[in-house]
Amino acid sequence: MQTIIHYTLHFIAPLGIAFLCCKTQWKKAYLILLATMLVDIDHLWATPIFEANRCSIDLHWFHTYYAMVIYVILLFFKKPFRIIGIGLLFHMLTDAIDCWFMT
Repeated sequence: MQTIIHYTLHFIAPLGIAFLCCKTQWKKAYLILLATMLVDIDHLWATPIFEANRCSIDLHWFHTYYAMVIYVILLFFKKPFRIIGIGLLFHMLTDAIDCWFMT
């Protein structure tokens, strides 16, 4: 169930966010939201790269609370930075939900 929720939040929910944020350019917004998943590149620097029961929040560089402050700051700029900030914060929320499943 955790896997289904995780990937639904990573791929389907951003489609809804794109519709809500940018009704006229939802396709572009959706692609930007999907591109924010590149934030997971910091998993490549972890040892091991993948561990099923590891919480990524505040462990990986781009998943730290310091990084999240920057993502919040992006919300105060115009598009596309606002959409990027939304995507990154939603990604952090999705990963935090994974952490909650592990407890």
